[in-house]
Amino acid sequence: MDQEFDGRRRVIIDRVSPEVDGGRFPAKCIEGELVTVEADIFTDGADVVVAEVLYRRRGVPEWDAEPMSALVNDLWTATFRVGAPGMYEYTVRAWVDHFQTWQKGLRKKIEAGQDVGLDLKIGATVVELGAARAKGEDAGTLHHHVGLLTIGGPEAAVVAALGDELSEAMMHVPDKSIASTYEKLLLLQVDQKKAGFSTWYEFFPRSWGSEPGRHGTFRDCSKMLPRIAQMGFDVVYLPPIHPIGLTKRKGKNNSLVAGPEEPGSCWAIGSPEGGHTAVHPELGTIDDFEYFVQEAERNGISVALDIAFQCSPDHPWVLEHPQWFRWRPDGTVQFAENPPKRYEDILPIDFETKDWQNLWSELRGVFLFWIDKGVKIFRVDNPHTKAFPFWEWALGSIRDEHPDTVFLAEAFTRPKLMARLAKAGYSQSYTYFTWRNNKHDLQEYLTELTRTEIRDFMRPNFWPNTPDILHEELQGGSRAKFIIRQVLAATLSSNYGMYGPAYELCEHLPVAPGKEEYIDSEKYEIKCWDLDRPGNIRAEIARVNHIRRENPALQQTSNIDFVRIEAGQGREHDQLMGYIKRSSDGGNIILTVVNLDHRNTQGGWLRFPLEMFGLPHTEPFTVEELITGTSYNWNGEWNFIELNPTVAQAHIFRVILPS
Repeated sequence: MDQEFDGRRRVIIDRVSPEVDGGRFPAKCIEGELVTVEADIFTDGADVVVAEVLYRRRGVPEWDAEPMSALVNDLWTATFRVGAPGMYEYTVRAWVDHFQTWQKGLRKKIEAGQDVGLDLKIGATVVELGAARAKGEDAGTLHHHVGLLTIGGPEAAVVAALGDELSEAMMHVPDKSIASTYEKLLLLQVDQKKAGFSTWYEFFPRSWGSEPGRHGTFRDCSKMLPRIAQMGFDVVYLPPIHPIGLTKRKGKNNSLVAGPEEPGSCWAIGSPEGGHTAVHPELGTIDDFEYFVQEAERNGISVALDIAFQCSPDHPWVLEHPQWFRWRPDGTVQFAENPPKRYEDILPIDFETKDWQNLWSELRGVFLFWIDKGVKIFRVDNPHTKAFPFWEWALGSIRDEHPDTVFLAEAFTRPKLMARLAKAGYSQSYTYFTWRNNKHDLQEYLTELTRTEIRDFMRPNFWPNTPDILHEELQGGSRAKFIIRQVLAATLSSNYGMYGPAYELCEHLPVAPGKEEYIDSEKYEIKCWDLDRPGNIRAEIARVNHIRRENPALQQTSNIDFVRIEAGQGREHDQLMGYIKRSSDGGNIILTVVNLDHRNTQGGWLRFPLEMFGLPHTEPFTVEELITGTSYNWNGEWNFIELNPTVAQAHIFRVILPS
């Protein structure tokens, strides 16, 4: 933050956090949330320093301020509560408080039995300057104390100098004329609540026709919404809903040739019937889509749309804007490739086109079109394969107009690319959770997400499966394993989702051994799901989702503390994993214990860290098992836990500590 140089500014402000890449990008929080700011603040000598955090919504002329408190080793902290979604600014200001410095020295001299007559006169000068800055009642109080310090008796003067009345009046009129302000004006992206806590259910609308095998419509899908809401999901995510190209259309199981009745991949977007701002004619009309969005909202659900910036060869843009694509020497357009794979039904967009300004404007317009139809949440396909500067501009400018939009980055890619997308404005990010399957890897990954600088800008969204990913952990078909992975996703992360019908039915067959793709994938065909099929885990999913909704501790991610569970002889248990989450006000405490072994009963001694809550190690307390509704009395920090995966794969305890 620019400040004219003045050598009298003696206070140093350093290492402010959160600060993302030196202030290049905003930190993130959720509307209504308390934001904690920390900084190293000090000055030369022993003078008393006072500091405050300044914050405001961007565009508002006046600053709000919260006083900072000193912790240890010149570390200071303060919290402030943000309001509605939008971009906020904050910084830190600090100054030497000459009045408090004088008071501090006066006390020491009095305690040492020294004469303080001259010190009282010095103090009178300081208070007189304060009176000149004061107005109203404070001015009268300070002028009165100037008299007490200069012409009153020694005892009365000392009492007045150290009294609360003088201290409080001077606190109201601090001298900030040579205050130091942190050199940077930092940004804070405040998102709507579902950016911080959301439960996603993905389904393909075309598979929900009123008759088996018949192409579904938005009107058909609206009938599913009450069921999805009853399961505890508050976001429904639809894969691309646009017209699908005919050229090089993919057939069943990703075959290179589609039969005459095969619908193709909905990610091959565009046909003569329209592109990214059109809907597949068999799904209905734009009006039908808006009806679906309205019905979802009536059920407490937000609709998330897939935005995939790629085109079928039949997309109108290919004819109207050929300069947005790469053309080969033989005159054919460059389709997508990942050798040896060839995706001839998809054309990537050329972000190095000389016509990039018009391209950027058109792509941004796709988001704005759907926002106008009532959509505020978007899952963006493969954003790491598009230009990073585009995302920073597009997402930022969209939020300027629509600050309550949420963007989920579907980028299973290298860590630094994922981080850059989050910094560029993505509200949530897919993660490596799907591939973190043992206790060590899970705990290490959660520590990285919640205990490093990543927590300031990247919000994880955990998915145990997607239409593209059937991890080998699920391919054995174990119902218990599906429940275990759902409990982990739902309790480790405040945002999680699933490719719904396949997951609740425990679909587990891959297209081939060693592959992570489903056989007979819904990406290439219309499915007919029997959601009441025996063995489904709908009730288990719903129970966990409702526990999430009822307990604020599970509506955050970065508040996690892992607990020790021993298998015997002091050895850490490698199959039982436990972790605590606390709500921001401390009133809700959840302890989750998961048996990672889906085949065998596992037992061990769990240590609940009572000292974390200011209680002695032997303090008795109560835990309520929320899945079963059973309560237990625990006597002290060590308690035995056992989980038989054929009966219960996890415990979710609400911890009730003595007041």
